[in-house]
Amino acid sequence: MWITDWTARAACRNADPDALFVQGAAQNRAKLICRGCPVRTECLADALDNRIEFGVWGGMTERERRALLRRRPDVKSWRELLETAKEAYERRVEASKEGELVAS
Repeated sequence: MWITDWTARAACRNADPDALFVQGAAQNRAKLICRGCPVRTECLADALDNRIEFGVWGGMTERERRALLRRRPDVKSWRELLETAKEAYERRVEASKEGELVAS
C-alpha cells in the first residue's frame, strides 16, 4: 500500500536533519537510518520526482540518485513506477505466506 503522508511515518522524522545532509563516508551512516524505514520507497520516489539534489533520501545519496536518473531518463513518474513495483512485491509476499499456510 502506498502511503501518501509518508513524512509522518519516516524513520528519520525525529532524527537530527543535519545527519541526513552529510558528505563522504558519513553518508553511509545516514543511509543506515533509512534501512528499516517503512516509507523508504515513498521517500525515494518523492526525491527522484522532485530532483532533490542534496541529502540522503529513501536510502540513496545524491550521487546514487543522479546515476539512477541518468540510467532511466525514460521514467516520467518515479512514484508510479515504484508504487507499481511495491504493490507487486507485496502481492508476491502475501501469496508466498498463503502458500506456506497451505503447505503446513
